Amino acid sequence: MARVLLIDDDAALLDVLSLAFEDAKHEVVRAADGEEGLRRLREARPHVVVSDVNMPRVDGFSLCKRVRESGDRVPLILLTSRDGEIDEALGLELGADDYVSKPFSTRVLLARVGALLRREELRALPAPTNTGEAASPRVLVSGALRLDPERLHGEYAGNELTLTVTEFRLLEAFASRPGLVLSRDRLLELARDDDSVVADRIIDTYVRRLRRKLEAVDPSFEAIETVIGAGYRWRPR
Repeated sequence: MARVLLIDDDAALLDVLSLAFEDAKHEVVRAADGEEGLRRLREARPHVVVSDVNMPRVDGFSLCKRVRESGDRVPLILLTSRDGEIDEALGLELGADDYVSKPFSTRVLLARVGALLRREELRALPAPTNTGEAASPRVLVSGALRLDPERLHGEYAGNELTLTVTEFRLLEAFASRPGLVLSRDRLLELARDDDSVVADRIIDTYVRRLRRKLEAVDPSFEAIETVIGAGYRWRPR
């Protein structure tokens, strides 16, 4: 059972979400706006945060920015009803792990939260050693990239990568199809695998974040190639 902090100024939606998460055996902590949400975050220390974007006093973007600037890496999902991928991109750039566009099904939201919780559980497991312990048979290696899908663990040039679930799946989609041009629609299908409505151009934000993280390890990184008018291609060295 996980402790989930739900932040939304829509009392009716908050009731619906609370019931759904409690039915899924999670402990629910509620907040009616971003300011209360920040306070409850400090008090309750939740395992994951689900926050609306459009709220009085402190909106979801500001909340996300303040949480990340404080050094808190708690998994955070933003709920947005705004029409425009720029808002979705901004949420990801500010450090949100994922976002869900309204209207959405509680099944999709529960699945997203479950994926983030599994990621955190896997990160807490001891890292595999090279002495007497067999490597996972599903480890994917492509150039300097090494991905372990069972642990959601990624390394590049021997350096551990801090990845969201979607970023990991996107890298896995690339690395398992080297040389193939993948459209934005296809990449979203491979990376998210649910029925939520997502603007296909949001993949550009995910790719930009991935490039930034990989360039932090290797400034000469250029394995993700943009194919103008078509999508992206993985070309490892």
